[in-house]
Amino acid sequence: MSAAAADRMVRPVLRAGRWVRWYVRELTDESAYDRYVAHVRRHQGADAEVPSRKEFERRRTDAREGDPREGFRCC
Repeated sequence: MSAAAADRMVRPVLRAGRWVRWYVRELTDESAYDRYVAHVRRHQGADAEVPSRKEFERRRTDAREGDPREGFRCC
């Protein structure tokens, strides 16, 4: 098998893998931090202070649990 033929076989598999990764990150909202960082940098400048991912997730969870419209958790 030539290198070109191998490349034609591998390229669709890699593309599908990238799509699955993107889909899962969007579905689980794993990409929320990346979107937040991009938003802060765009609106406040490249040198703006951005909270760590851990702090971002903590704030997001606190906000979600503090607002009953966002899906109140009792336990």
